[in-house]
Amino acid sequence: MANLAIQTHFPNASQVIYGCMGLGGGWNQGKVGTSEVQQAENIIDVCLSEQINFFDHADIYAFQKAEIAFGGALKNQPTLREKMILQSKCGIRLAEDGQVKHYDLSKDWIIKSVEGILSRLNTEYLDILLLHRPDPLMQPDEIAEAFSILKRSGKVDHFGVSNMHSAQVQLIQSSLDSPLVANQLEMSLAQLDWLNEGITACQPGYQNIAFSAGTIEYSMMNAIQLQSWGCLAQGLFSGRDVSNQSQVVQATASLVSQLALKYQTSLEAIVLAFLFKHPMNMQAVIGTTDIQRIKNCTQVANVNLSKMDWYLLFETARGAEMP
Repeated sequence: MANLAIQTHFPNASQVIYGCMGLGGGWNQGKVGTSEVQQAENIIDVCLSEQINFFDHADIYAFQKAEIAFGGALKNQPTLREKMILQSKCGIRLAEDGQVKHYDLSKDWIIKSVEGILSRLNTEYLDILLLHRPDPLMQPDEIAEAFSILKRSGKVDHFGVSNMHSAQVQLIQSSLDSPLVANQLEMSLAQLDWLNEGITACQPGYQNIAFSAGTIEYSMMNAIQLQSWGCLAQGLFSGRDVSNQSQVVQATASLVSQLALKYQTSLEAIVLAFLFKHPMNMQAVIGTTDIQRIKNCTQVANVNLSKMDWYLLFETARGAEMP
């Protein structure tokens, strides 16, 4: 089992996180009914039986219906709450009431958001609250005040961020009394800038890397748990039809299949094993609602890619040898 930074605060935290964006019936204006709540219950039960005890939400997922469905499951089975680590995010405000989509990390909005999250989830507290995206107008002292109020009231135990680079994390941290515990970023075999950023110094042709330098290293040095969203790239290398994809994607999918046979494991486990090989010891947020795929993901616990297989996957997915 990997030594995760988050285990300083939650010793039994699973490395695989279940991301709940797919719950609640989708991004529409439909009502959450019995079937959506039952789906959430089934997935929670499967996850816990497969040793996944970490659940990730955001207030906007499925227009709040993901949290409502999950909260319905907790209402039906209240004892589930003590068996899990519950995380949600706030700060994105979707376009409504004549307003454009925007980000809001003001004190009042953070507090109001958490109150709504707790109500929808049918829980008295969050284990972790993440700020979903950086607000260019954010005031670190105001964020700190919101965090302090939520902490003192027992509504949130720990705080973190999402989609932020190291300088933004440092800026917010400078106003806080307690450490930020997590940063959730897009990292996958399909989106490799998190790795390319670290190997392309002084290399021409890599000016468009969309990952800020030093973010991984800063997190490792400061015990901030990195969490990968989009880690399975929507099944791109684990069963999706790639016949219309690029040669690089097809070659990578083929190699993942070969490695799954070699290691006698699932396609999903190989994709996750590539991520888990990195010494940052990231957590991976999976979002499938397919029960078998959830089980396939947990097979990663038994896979340790060799260094050469890891580099072969990296090279193939990059579409080029190392610089």
